[in-house]
Amino acid sequence: MKTEDLIKEVGTSVIDLLIEKNRAYGDSATNPVNIFAKGSPIENISARLDDKLMRIKNKGINDQTEDTVNDIIGYLILLKVAMIKDSDSDTHEEYQSLYTSSWS
Repeated sequence: MKTEDLIKEVGTSVIDLLIEKNRAYGDSATNPVNIFAKGSPIENISARLDDKLMRIKNKGINDQTEDTVNDIIGYLILLKVAMIKDSDSDTHEEYQSLYTSSWS
């Protein structure tokens, strides 16, 4: 399989999982209920990323931590979404134009 196809496959898989979890958890990543964790969505997602990175630091990357790699990819996407949602809509439009032009 070509690298480009694998990129699409892995990306789609992570995105599908994020959408599924977002529906199941009620958008808790970017709209947290803040019962225990009192941070902003950005702070809370960053804390989850720290936990996942610590797991890899302690256990390495192997068959037992492959799901952790997927979690990190997902949390990075959620972090970017939270950053966009944290800004106003004008900034979102600017971000979109910068993002699409930087990868073209």
